[in-house]
Amino acid sequence: MIQQSNDQKTAIAIHQPNYIPWLGYFYKIYQSDIFVFLDDAQFSNEGMHNFHYIKTPQGLFRLKIPVLQKMGDKINEVKCKDELGWKKKHLITITNFYSRAAHFNEVFVDFKTLLERDYDNLVEMNIAIIQFFCAKLGINKQFIKSSDLHITSTKETRILDICKILNAEIYYSGTGAKAYQKEENFTKKGIKLEYSNYTPFEYPQFFGAFQSNVTILDYLMHCGYDWNNVLKNQK
Repeated sequence: MIQQSNDQKTAIAIHQPNYIPWLGYFYKIYQSDIFVFLDDAQFSNEGMHNFHYIKTPQGLFRLKIPVLQKMGDKINEVKCKDELGWKKKHLITITNFYSRAAHFNEVFVDFKTLLERDYDNLVEMNIAIIQFFCAKLGINKQFIKSSDLHITSTKETRILDICKILNAEIYYSGTGAKAYQKEENFTKKGIKLEYSNYTPFEYPQFFGAFQSNVTILDYLMHCGYDWNNVLKNQK
């Protein structure tokens, strides 16, 4: 396993705890020393907190979790509607499209075990899945939930406050935040603002042309828990 050097400055990355996120999410975790799950952000139907995509012969198919939530709820207040049997449906769908993949047996058993546990809410489940896959990939980082930091600010100020509490010297941001973040605001706080630079790359897939915007399950099913393969394909 390739390790980051011990003389690097403390790097922080922050993201909502999404459902089986894509490879780029895990690369962002890898770049950080401390990864913060933004679990007390507002739940969004457009966010990928309760859904992601797999590749099928008909194109992308959305695996969506039915949830119990009302307008204004934070992500960590949202519960899954397990009584609707969505877990079984997701597992059947994944089996239908990945059972012939090289690493299906190992990865499916792991995911099935994770999914079939009882969780208090959506966040608890998403974090358990993400941390499990990180461990299997050899991505050993410190994980923190933003709700444990008791910060009430919003947007860029919230990010800066989290970085300050955790003594961040580098903040790895998603590119979507460029619309509202100002580099000088980070510089004034002694924080270097970097944008996570994951480069999608082709690996074996089923069903035609390569598609990068899919859950990490797609990579794991085809390539196994091989993080070195991801690293060697980054520029």
